[in-house]
Amino acid sequence: MIETSSSSLTRPKFMRKGELTRAAILDMALELSSRDGLEGLTIGLLAEKMKMSKSGVFAHFGSREDLQIEVVRLYHHRFEQEVFYPSIKEPRGLQRLQSMFARWVKLVSVEIALGCIYISGAVEYDDRPGAIRDHLVAMVQAWRDALYRCIKQSMEMGDLRSDIDVEQMVYEIYGLILALHHDARFLKIPGSVERAQAGFDRLIDSYRNPQTSAPAKAAGGKSAKSPAKKAA
Repeated sequence: MIETSSSSLTRPKFMRKGELTRAAILDMALELSSRDGLEGLTIGLLAEKMKMSKSGVFAHFGSREDLQIEVVRLYHHRFEQEVFYPSIKEPRGLQRLQSMFARWVKLVSVEIALGCIYISGAVEYDDRPGAIRDHLVAMVQAWRDALYRCIKQSMEMGDLRSDIDVEQMVYEIYGLILALHHDARFLKIPGSVERAQAGFDRLIDSYRNPQTSAPAKAAGGKSAKSPAKKAA
């Protein structure tokens, strides 16, 4: 789950009492879903945590499924705020792709304590058709599309080779994040974050344009033997 402090990013400056209550319910619902999964989210448990009646919670959401979908939307919105939007402020090309991965890893390192809605949701809904699965798939695919576009831009800028199989590279980047989550959360292996970053640096080096290549930054953020190419 994204840290609670980021919830302020999702709220207008001025909200009515009912809107504040709904936002607070969603915050708690996201916390519970991150810990127990979307299927573990019940109106009864949520009402207990919020010190509200079940009917009071239902007054803000038409059904349990509507609540679960709103949780998915909230998680996706916060993911964009933490990872996507700050990254697209970077120059197009490899610098932006590196920012996307670094911020993604930083988010996963926070989520290790509880869990990731995208990853737990994939396990819960991989073979369960319906609106919740459709929303999860659409939002994960939107992020994969963003990675795809960023890789293509890196190729167009000359940072990466022009013959790259972009789908393969997206697959490999996504695989690093899944491995990080598995090793850090499930196996609790120390140094998993550093291994993920080292894997990404090695991946980038293997795809660099040899005519404009420069060594990737090390996991600690220090430059390698020669300085990286300045962003265009």
